[in-house]
Amino acid sequence: MAQFASFRDFYPYYLGEHSDVRCRRLHFAGSWVVIAALVATVATGHLSWLWLALVGGYGFAWVGHFVFEKNRPATFRHPVWSLMGDWVMFWQILKGRVTL
Repeated sequence: MAQFASFRDFYPYYLGEHSDVRCRRLHFAGSWVVIAALVATVATGHLSWLWLALVGGYGFAWVGHFVFEKNRPATFRHPVWSLMGDWVMFWQILKGRVTL
């Protein structure tokens, strides 16, 4: 298992684990599901929407890894940095720095 001294060191590894564009697309879609579920939770006051955030966020990402990347999600080894990486990659996709 790779060890990293900082998120700055981890992020290039994270991007390498998402080299297949279909995996990145699924991550991006899953992030939108998380955002929508959080908005629905706030708008309705129903905490049940949080299940959609978990299932949508992880479900889309894990399909991308197991079906297209053929690797284990970084979440299993580096859960906090992986979550941070998801949102940095999402933002970079929005800004056009990471391609879909």
